[in-house]
Amino acid sequence: MSAALEIRITLAGAERVVAAGTTAGEALGADGRSVIAAKINGEPRDLAAEVADGDVVEPIAIDSPDGRAILRHSTAHVMAQAVQEIFPEARLGIGPPVENGFYYDFDVAEPFTPDDLKRIEKRMREIVKQAQTFRRRPVSDEDAREELAAEPYKLELIGLKGGAAESAEGADVEVGAGQLTIYDNLDPKSGELCWKDLCRGPHLPSTRVIPAFKLMRSGGAYWRGSEKNPQLQRIYGTAWESREKQDEYLNFLAEAEKRDHRKLGAELDLFSFPDELGSGLPVFHPKGGIIRRVMEDYSRRRHEEAGYSFVNTPHITKENLYKISGHLDWYADGMFPPMELEGARYYLKPMNCPMHNLIYRSRGRSYRELPLRLFEFGTVYRYEKSGVVHGLTRVRGLTQDDAHIYCTQEQMRDELKSLLRFVLDLLRDYGLDDFYLELSTKDPEKYVGSDEVWEQATETLREVAESEKLDLVLDPGGAAFYGPKISVQARDAIGRTWQMSTIQLDFNLPELFELEYQAADGTRKRPVKIHRALFGSIERFFGVLVEHYAGAFPPWLAPVQVVGIPISDAHVPYLQDVAKRLRERGIRVEVDASDDRMQKKIRNAQKAKVPFMLLAGDDDIAAGAVSFRYRNGEQKNGVPIDQAVAEIVDAVERRIQV
Repeated sequence: MSAALEIRITLAGAERVVAAGTTAGEALGADGRSVIAAKINGEPRDLAAEVADGDVVEPIAIDSPDGRAILRHSTAHVMAQAVQEIFPEARLGIGPPVENGFYYDFDVAEPFTPDDLKRIEKRMREIVKQAQTFRRRPVSDEDAREELAAEPYKLELIGLKGGAAESAEGADVEVGAGQLTIYDNLDPKSGELCWKDLCRGPHLPSTRVIPAFKLMRSGGAYWRGSEKNPQLQRIYGTAWESREKQDEYLNFLAEAEKRDHRKLGAELDLFSFPDELGSGLPVFHPKGGIIRRVMEDYSRRRHEEAGYSFVNTPHITKENLYKISGHLDWYADGMFPPMELEGARYYLKPMNCPMHNLIYRSRGRSYRELPLRLFEFGTVYRYEKSGVVHGLTRVRGLTQDDAHIYCTQEQMRDELKSLLRFVLDLLRDYGLDDFYLELSTKDPEKYVGSDEVWEQATETLREVAESEKLDLVLDPGGAAFYGPKISVQARDAIGRTWQMSTIQLDFNLPELFELEYQAADGTRKRPVKIHRALFGSIERFFGVLVEHYAGAFPPWLAPVQVVGIPISDAHVPYLQDVAKRLRERGIRVEVDASDDRMQKKIRNAQKAKVPFMLLAGDDDIAAGAVSFRYRNGEQKNGVPIDQAVAEIVDAVERRIQV
């Protein structure tokens, strides 16, 4: 090999000499099926990309996060090709990979129907079998405009080159800031063009590499996520590196659907969303109210034990409060419009923290009072867009278990460490025990205070988070405008991650509100403020628990803990006496004295997911006992009443799951 035709690259950590013109696929010896793309100097590229002298080349496997994203992006292109072949008038929006799948937006005359999706999916499978090749082709702006003259949305993206071509998720999905590229789908036999799209890639070597995919649903979506733009039709799909992985995912979705808190909330008569109230404004029914009260009561008890003081604040306030706090500058889009009253403008409060500052500031404070821990179940109102309102997990009226701790800088680290431990322990009491932590740092475009203060606060939180020995991931730019935060991310029973508690370290609002305390040396100093929501909101936490337990709450949280089931009407008085003894021990118990047959009563109790059933007939009465039936169908006969009561009380007091 002539030296002039040799180049040196780094492969698997070792330097290699290859011929000029070598592709990434050739350098890697990639089969195009398990290794489907390459990283060249850290950037994902097609296997057909030529390597250059000094490049660092790494494989991208199809089952890696990058590999799945490329697989799904390529599948989105196949879907768009199928749509335009079946609906030639369809104009293209964008088609990025997303978590667990992909979507593509289309401008069409009528919404897609389920039958349309079947036709599209069938044509996609034909395209996959054809093994069409993906070819990347750089183009000038002028050439791109000429080639895509019939695609108005693509022309708009070309105009945004060098800016931000954003999807609804805010990601630059189609156009980079540099050279425009078009990807052609070519017939493998004739080399003729089958379809093309403006795209930055990379893509699979061919459509044949797509192992498994399925179209899921369609719906409306505003172009580039703005309500001011046309509404397009979005088709969602999923794609995986194997049929087995896809089946796992589809089974997971089926299980998640069974656990959907909106469905279970109606079936178990827990809560509802009356149209008369408006979107995102739930009402809790008696059974849901019991669960909510128990959640709140236990939380109050634990907070009292931890030295918190309970406060209460109003639902509305004059606008000046949120001018001082900065929320009107940084959070106005998330607030309901103001009300004009007696010559002043009032807002529904979107958060409690500014009002807690007023409580702190209501009189002089001494260092001897610190840390001062204020706690409130405070209802707040946030204007969430209708497209993101979702059951109890995204509402417009929510009650936060909100705490604000005012302390000295010397107390700050110990307070944060004990606070994080308190949060994790309390979440474990509710049955969540699989955690990792997320550290949200400053948004460079949206913050108050000095960079030095932010750096100090961020490093303090990092140190505290690392002390818990949990996985810690970074969330760059995700902090509120006044300070960085730690978020507790909890995995539920089927492995989904939910953001739970947040702990924010704030040096800035005490400055804005001129909060002070008298130090031991007589000087006036600013306290540090820690914001903490444990549940986040009661509504959201309630919804998460419904899905975590699939509605089968542990006995201590269950709205009805015991149902007495008589074999005949003659046995009702006996079970009512048993129920009286249980109520005296604080147990929530009902006796089913309806006209239903015994087996129907058992099925009703199981459907209602009641933890314990106590059955009684002649033999039980003669023995002073009950037949003890559990939610899982197991049964013990002839259990003495005292023993049955003791077992139920113990399960409730120790928060045992049955």
